[in-house]
Amino acid sequence: MLRCDAHHGQISLIFINSYMRVRKQQRLQEYDYRSPGIYFVTITLDNKKFVFGKIIDEKMYLNKYGKILNECWRDLPNHYMNIELDEYVIMPDHFHGIIQIIDRIYVRNGFKPFRTGNKIHGLPEIIRAFKTFSSRKINDLQSKKSFKWHKSFNDRIIRKNGYELERFRNYIINNPKNFE
Repeated sequence: MLRCDAHHGQISLIFINSYMRVRKQQRLQEYDYRSPGIYFVTITLDNKKFVFGKIIDEKMYLNKYGKILNECWRDLPNHYMNIELDEYVIMPDHFHGIIQIIDRIYVRNGFKPFRTGNKIHGLPEIIRAFKTFSSRKINDLQSKKSFKWHKSFNDRIIRKNGYELERFRNYIINNPKNFE
């Protein structure tokens, strides 16, 4: 379908493919994902293949790709000073993690604080970087360069530090036992 819009004397043509799937808005509207908070994230593979290892006797065993993913996740605080990592689990075809965005512009260096920069990165940027870093490293080991994450990720804002945080930690810890 072709739609023609006239606006302030300019004509623009907009091509609309009726077969294109409209992507659901993943993030909570009107919420600033740069603000301090605790987030539970789930990231899945595009093809749902078991890429990161195997579960044997309710325990996850990482292969070389799973080890790359582990390394990339644990390296994130070296790139983003405003985050702290909590529980996480790498599953054969997806990833769950808890990440905390903290209000950290200054860090201590001896007696004087020094500025680490004005840029406070939000959750979408941090997850984008994690997916990019891990994809590049994994594809470097593959001749076909076929590794691909799903386009987005799922998140849950953990509003309570007590019960709800423990519930998500337990979910992550027990995920290999419950995997089918």
